[in-house]
Amino acid sequence: MSIHAVVWDVDDTLFDYTTADRLGMHAHLTAEGLLDRYDSVEQAIDHWRRTTEVQWARFSAGEVTFEDQRRDRVRAFLDQDLTDTEADAWFQRYVTHYEAVWALFPDVLPVLDALSASHRHAVLSNSSLHVQDRKLRALGVHDRFETILCAAELGVSKPEAGAFLAACAFLGLPPHQVAYVGDHPEIDGRGAADAGLLSVWIDRGGLYATIEPPVGPHRIASLAELPSLLGSDTRFGAPSTFG
Repeated sequence: MSIHAVVWDVDDTLFDYTTADRLGMHAHLTAEGLLDRYDSVEQAIDHWRRTTEVQWARFSAGEVTFEDQRRDRVRAFLDQDLTDTEADAWFQRYVTHYEAVWALFPDVLPVLDALSASHRHAVLSNSSLHVQDRKLRALGVHDRFETILCAAELGVSKPEAGAFLAACAFLGLPPHQVAYVGDHPEIDGRGAADAGLLSVWIDRGGLYATIEPPVGPHRIASLAELPSLLGSDTRFGAPSTFG
C-alpha cells in the first residue's frame, strides 16, 4: 500500500470544535441573560448540542440549506418563531464568542510538519466553504492544503461515498492511494473505508470507548500515530495505543 495524500476532516480532528463551542456558548448565554432558564450551565450547553445535532442531520440529509439549519438551530433552541434576520443576528452574536476561543489541537502542527514533504494534503468537511476557509485561515493552516471541499458546495455529504471520491478526483488519485482522517466513527471512519480510502479514525480521549468500533477504519488516539501508520519516512510518530 502506498498512500500519496491525506484528506482531513476539520472539526474535532484538526480544530477543537467541542471546546470552542462549549466555551463560546457559555459566554454567549451569559451575555444574553439566558442561563437562568436552566438548572446548570451543563444543561444549557447540552440543550444546544442536542439541538445542533438534530438540525445538522437535516442539513446532511439535504432537507435544508446550510444557512437554514443555523437559523432553525436558533429557533429550536430558543423556542421562538424568529425571522431569518433575527435568527442570523442571534447566531452571529454567538459566533463572536465562539471564534474568540478557536484553537488547533496540539498534535496538529507537528504532524502536518512531519508529513509535509511526503504527502499531499486536502480537506473534506460536512460544513460550508465559507465557514471552513475562514476558520483555517484564522488558525494559520489554510495554506497547508491543496483544496478545501465542503458538503454545502459539493452537494453531497459524508458518509456518502461521493463526498470522499470527490476529494480523490480533485487530487487525481485512486481511493486506495488516499488516507482520510476524521473523528466520527461512522460519518468519517466507516464512510471513508466504504469508499475505498485508507480510513483513519481519531478517537481523542477514548470518547467512543464504549461503542463497538466500525469495521474498516484504523483507530488512533493521537495524530502522533499517523506517520507510522502511513509508513512515512519520518522519525515523528508513536505506536498505536489501541493495538
